Amino acid sequence: MGQSTNGMLVYGYDLGGEEEWKIREAGEYGELPPLDWFDPDNEEGDGFQEAAERRLLAQLADFTETDWRADGYFEREREAKARLGVEFDTYCSGDYPMYLLAAKVITVYRGSAEEIDMTELAIAPEMNGWDEKLNAAVQALGITPTQDKPKWLLCSYWG
Repeated sequence: MGQSTNGMLVYGYDLGGEEEWKIREAGEYGELPPLDWFDPDNEEGDGFQEAAERRLLAQLADFTETDWRADGYFEREREAKARLGVEFDTYCSGDYPMYLLAAKVITVYRGSAEEIDMTELAIAPEMNGWDEKLNAAVQALGITPTQDKPKWLLCSYWG
């Protein structure tokens, strides 16, 4: 089993993680505030990313199914995720993930290089309505990122 060391260029919000959440509602020590859709103390429940995705699917894409054994479940879920226009990803490491809410993720895997058209990157957020999609997502989650607006973020992942 190898070690992943990836570079990521992401358009969206850096939400931080357990060590320090990068949202305005975070507590005095950077902890998550009470959220009606996630309980960090429930060890039986989903993690932050899974709970947040479920919240967005329900609130913004009207997808509330939970029975993954039902015929066509994964296809309906995939279509609902596409309607969102945003996704969660992680950076830092697999053991200590930090979360990104993104409209676009470009991942370059170890040993690879990817050509980036900076002119295309500059116009992509407006052309694709990414800011509106990201803002709808943070509103549905009931959080306010500490970033003043979505931005291009360069991140790394080791895991």
